[in-house]
Amino acid sequence: MKICVFGAGAIGGHIAARLAKGGADVSVVARGAQRDALAARGLTVRAPDGDWHCAPRVGQPEELGPQDAVLVTTKQTGLGGVARAIAPLLGPETSVTFVMNGIPWWYFDATPTPRRLPLVDPGDVVRDAIGVPRTIGGVVWSACTVVEPGVVQVASATSRLILGEVDGRISPRAQAIADALKAGGMGAKVTPDIRTELWNKLIGNLANGPLCLLSRLNIRETFQDPAVKDAALRVMEEAIAIAKALGVPMQIDAADRIARSIDTPHKPSILQDLEAGRPMEIDSLFLQPLELGRDAGVAAPMLELTVALARQAARATGTYP
Repeated sequence: MKICVFGAGAIGGHIAARLAKGGADVSVVARGAQRDALAARGLTVRAPDGDWHCAPRVGQPEELGPQDAVLVTTKQTGLGGVARAIAPLLGPETSVTFVMNGIPWWYFDATPTPRRLPLVDPGDVVRDAIGVPRTIGGVVWSACTVVEPGVVQVASATSRLILGEVDGRISPRAQAIADALKAGGMGAKVTPDIRTELWNKLIGNLANGPLCLLSRLNIRETFQDPAVKDAALRVMEEAIAIAKALGVPMQIDAADRIARSIDTPHKPSILQDLEAGRPMEIDSLFLQPLELGRDAGVAAPMLELTVALARQAARATGTYP
């Protein structure tokens, strides 16, 4: 199976390495020092289940050609560039899985209330370039960091990727990707309800992301202060209320979820982006959920406050316009 990982940073690098380990024909599109290191020395992953090295093909889409599947693992801020470049990777049956945090551009497609989300896909550039029929949703659980160009450190012992069709089908094409990942030692499954999985991840992003941006510390250090921990709990409760108002059946105890995450010595990816000076996906992660909550009539004062402060912090560093 020919699979291209478009955006081989921390998450994308880990996924590419798992696919290669499982026997897939893997190529990657990367940029900057990461691209140069992958081309020169290949990719090294250090994970709880072992360390290994692989050498995926590195190139631009026009060099790599049509694929059986493309996994887009860029930030939401990079989707415009993906839309402009991806065409050479797309054959008649190529699927495109979007593996990213936050509310995706396709969220309301194949629902009783279809609508566009210009905040996460301005001008419909992704929709027009790729389209809903090719699209598969993806939710990844894996604490990863690029510790140096070409080297990905994985903290999670239970990394997994959950895939789901926009219309809820359990499709052979999504199952083929899951099987390829499992062959490489990564947990993977296909779900008929990808939106619930998106919110299951998103409520954690909303609870810890803005607060860690403000503290500049990892989750464990940030939540040491009882007042901060309480704020995170209130944010999570508000996020769950927004999800439920959108018809997502969240069966989550916020206090238990916070208690289980409090000892995580990992910096959220959005804090890693801030520290590296990369553009931050505040729109899809923070602002779009808030907008959906307002539209649904859900009051979320603590989330409003933490997101406003996080946006100010990002603007002060020039990582958010």
